Amino acid sequence: MFQRFCVLTIVVALAASLVPFASGARVRVRIEGKTTTIFGATEPRVAADHALGALESASLAGEFYYHVQTSSFGSYVDQIGRFPAGGTSGWVFKVNDISPPVGADKVELRDGDRVLWYFAQFGVVPGGPPTLRLARTRNRCYAVTALDDAGKTRKPTRAVLRVDGRTVRTQGGVACPGPHRGLVRATAPGAVRSNALS
Repeated sequence: MFQRFCVLTIVVALAASLVPFASGARVRVRIEGKTTTIFGATEPRVAADHALGALESASLAGEFYYHVQTSSFGSYVDQIGRFPAGGTSGWVFKVNDISPPVGADKVELRDGDRVLWYFAQFGVVPGGPPTLRLARTRNRCYAVTALDDAGKTRKPTRAVLRVDGRTVRTQGGVACPGPHRGLVRATAPGAVRSNALS
């Protein structure tokens, strides 16, 4: 009996040592390509120590490719999925709706942080395009907010919701699409798509 207990204890200890521990903060991550969401429309949680680590965790979970180039300025993400950077366009990121002034490998994350990677045209809008955030309100309605690189909010102009294959216009950043199935997303000209809600 004692021998069985010892063998079982050793087997459990070995199995536990083979399971990798998820290090880092538990953060939400989303990656928006030029024309489509590459990963995390609903912003799933991953474990990561920094914004570049969040991209790595997402690439493992979503099975997509990304490439990092090392330069005198530090690490630069020059491709995610099938979208390489080039000329005046490339990959940028925000943490909690703010564009940090340092590289993605330098931004330390905390539990609950939100990391957004998106493809942007540089120089079109000073500071980069606004990003949209979608929130559920009362009575099956949704509110859309546009955030600049500093995290300042405003009501987006000409924002629409995409729901069940149809387009619903917002008024003052709010729309009530009525009963629906599936995910709801917000889009607006010149802005990065919103997160998705059901």
